[in-house]
This record gives sequence, structure tokens and C-alpha cells, in this order.
Amino acid sequence: MKRKIAALCLLISLLCGAAVWMQAKADSPAAYTAEDIFGRSEQAILYIRILREDDSVKATGTGVILSPDGLAATAYHVVKEASRIEGTLRDGSVVGPIEVVAVDEQTDAAVLQLPALKSGPAGGYAFLPIRETAVNFGEQVFAIGYPMANTPVITEGIVNNPKAEVNGRDRVLTSAQIASGMSGGPIIDRFGRVAGIISGSLRTMNNIHLVIPLKEVRSLLPVVKTP
Repeated sequence: MKRKIAALCLLISLLCGAAVWMQAKADSPAAYTAEDIFGRSEQAILYIRILREDDSVKATGTGVILSPDGLAATAYHVVKEASRIEGTLRDGSVVGPIEVVAVDEQTDAAVLQLPALKSGPAGGYAFLPIRETAVNFGEQVFAIGYPMANTPVITEGIVNNPKAEVNGRDRVLTSAQIASGMSGGPIIDRFGRVAGIISGSLRTMNNIHLVIPLKEVRSLLPVVKTP
């Protein structure tokens, strides 16, 4: 009789454990492949051009749209001292002028406001959700940006360090490959959420690149609610 009771207790324990595991799995967001990440993100990635008075291009970079009304994030050094900013969406449409609404020179974060859409989806701009929590050691991430005019690329890597002090600033370190022109673009986690903004590369280490922690960007975005 004792053996039967013990076996019954074990069975109940296993069933309860399985139920908890299945519920946890059901509550976890879906993880995406690199192909999925690019497909879900490309419309929200902005090719940024800094223009001179004669309309020639002074500098280029990348930005990411974070809300349907056109709030976007980029790196401060991309738009520093810019007199006129235009952006090109993935479908080729040009938006501008773009306004710089908030910057933090120390952290290299900047927030932009795109003009209201004159045409397109009634819901406004395509955008990416922003992540609430910090990234972790070894976490898979993706970088998307424009190292070539109107030609986006996606790279894949891991978080080498979620909080490293570099020149007096907290930085996320990642092995996702970064090239010139990708500054200001997003680092995206495997669930499709913006997890940081590309800032540059670490010259003392090959293939280690610098990312602005999302908390620094979020501090400039009081009106953006994280999902």
C-alpha cells in the first residue's frame, strides 16, 4: 500500500512539473531566426542622410523607428551638428525633414521625430517594440544597418558583455559585426525587440563592437511605452 501511495505521489509530482513547464513555455515569446528578424524589422529601419545646404550628403547612418507616430532612435554622433536630416525607408520613400528632439552626448543616444506620413498604412509608421530588461552574457542578438547607400545588412552575434565601462560610459559589447554606416541602427534580440543602439567598435579588440544600452535610450523616451 505504501508503494502505491509513493508511486501515486510521484506521478502527481511529475504531472504538476509538466504542467508548470508547459505553462512557462506557453508564456514565453516566440524566438525568431535571422531571416524572420530581418523580415519583421526591415520596414522600421531608417537610412539616415545628413545634408549640406547644397543638398550634398555630409554623412550617413542608421536609425530605428520606435513608435507609429515616428519617434526614432539613433546615435548622437550620427546627427551631431546636423542642419538637415532626411531618411529613406525600405520601400524607397524619403521622409524629412527629421527633427532631433532629445540627445545625450555622454551616452551617444539621440531621439528623432519623423514627419507625419502623407500616405501609407493608416496605423502610421512600422516600428519595433523596445525591450524592458537588460541583455545577458551570451545572449543571441542581431544588428541591422546601412553600411552601403540604401543597402541594409543584418549580422548575428552574441552579447560578449552586457555592461562594460568604456571611456567612462556603460556599453554593451557584442560580436555582431558592425560596419561604418550602421551606427545608430538597432541591436535586436531573438524575440524581435530593440535591445540597444549601435555606437561603434572597440579598437583594442577585433570583432567586438559597442552598443548603447537601451536604458540610456529609454530615458529619452518618456512617451514611448514598452510592450
